[in-house]
Amino acid sequence: MDFIHHLPVLQVIVPLLCAPLVVLLQPRGLAWAATTAVCILSFVIALNLAVQVIGGPALSYELGGWEVPFGIALRVDELSALLLVIVTGASTAATLAGRESIDSQIEEHRQPMFYSAWLLVLSGLVGMVVSADAFNIFVFMEISSLASYVLIAGGPDRRALLAVFKYLIMGTIGATFYLIGVGMIYMMTGTLNLEDMSQLISGVSDQKPILVAAGFITIGLGLKAALFPLHVWLPNAYTHAPHMVTMFLAACGTKVAVYVLLRFDFFVFQPAMDSHAIHFSLYLMPLALLGIVVASAVAMFEGQLKRVLAFSSVAQIGYILLGASLLSHEGLTASMVHMLNHALAKGALFLVVACLGLRLLDLRIDALGGVAKQMPLTCAAFVVAGLSLVGVPGTAGFISKWLLISALMEQGAQGLVMVALVLVSSLMALVYVWRIIETLYFKPAIADRPELKEAPLPLLAVTLLLASLNIVFGVFPELPIDLSKSAALVLLGDQL
Repeated sequence: MDFIHHLPVLQVIVPLLCAPLVVLLQPRGLAWAATTAVCILSFVIALNLAVQVIGGPALSYELGGWEVPFGIALRVDELSALLLVIVTGASTAATLAGRESIDSQIEEHRQPMFYSAWLLVLSGLVGMVVSADAFNIFVFMEISSLASYVLIAGGPDRRALLAVFKYLIMGTIGATFYLIGVGMIYMMTGTLNLEDMSQLISGVSDQKPILVAAGFITIGLGLKAALFPLHVWLPNAYTHAPHMVTMFLAACGTKVAVYVLLRFDFFVFQPAMDSHAIHFSLYLMPLALLGIVVASAVAMFEGQLKRVLAFSSVAQIGYILLGASLLSHEGLTASMVHMLNHALAKGALFLVVACLGLRLLDLRIDALGGVAKQMPLTCAAFVVAGLSLVGVPGTAGFISKWLLISALMEQGAQGLVMVALVLVSSLMALVYVWRIIETLYFKPAIADRPELKEAPLPLLAVTLLLASLNIVFGVFPELPIDLSKSAALVLLGDQL
């Protein structure tokens, strides 16, 4: 039982303490092996935490034995357990599959630093998820952000430097906005613990500074989550980063920012402020709808494979936030399910990109003609994950979109309009996914292209596994739906 009690802090400190040690592992492949082992251990810890909190009480850990609000607390409930599984699962899949891809893009003498930064990103993301303290969320946010800049700029593409600079500027603005908001709340309440904040905010006589703080925090986290139109850093960062870095960040990076945003809104502001729920909904809903439609439309006309998938990610973030903006159990359940399903689909798609990137230097869609004849398994994985992204029946993506449409249908005439926009964006997704599939299978190969072969077995195996999970959770969706329902209840306060 004592070991179980320490799992929340082990989730954070295992990758954090191993990060500087990885720098010392210079022999070829040793840094990768150590990083992969740490990621697997983190995934096992996350699974154990999920088993402990599903249907049971949340796990709390007070650092140093100091009780809140005087000490720093970590907390894992069913909502945070879902995010921990997504983050650690994405990191484990990327490191297990990605050695050959990383070897091809990162110089050998720089790999220990690269893998050290990888573990810092992992530690920062899981720290944001488990922290029950607003300022420590900021600390972990900065750890993950600064290390992410190193990962994105670590590849051979020099255009990544400009992408990282833009990401740095936008990320710094987002973190500053968040910190200003937290500082204003601290001035009014004298606490940084999220639970105490919620209780003390309701006793503040002048709510205007709290409303301003909520605005700062929402905008700051919206920048981190790439909420439309605050997404301008994301397409170039995903496009020019090393392929495995893109896979890792696309599967979980922005979702952690969304998680923190929902934590603040549903745990801190809404219980204490009567009008905040409607303000949150009115702010989030139109931006989510615009992101869904506009980003999908842009993806239809992009000519580079990674940019298509990057703009698709902006649209998928819109789906997640649209469900949350409904402020209902059904809408939040759809959001939680889509977090997991999008991680599976986009993770598999970017692994396909890594497979193609090992054999092709040019990832423009026009250069992919006839690849399916020489890399049939890789292209089959793309088809399955792409159809899940669209939401075709029998895939995981269909389950989350169906849940979202069902939740929207309960909103009356307004809901019908939003359903129409969701269906239109799904048709747009079908267009850009089919455009790629058509090129892979039906367009002629480039005349001077050398003979291609499948990616190395570890990369191909993980790619096929993630693609297969899109079908497994599409046919048997009970587990993610049940966990997401519990996570939604946590947000609504029914289990607190």
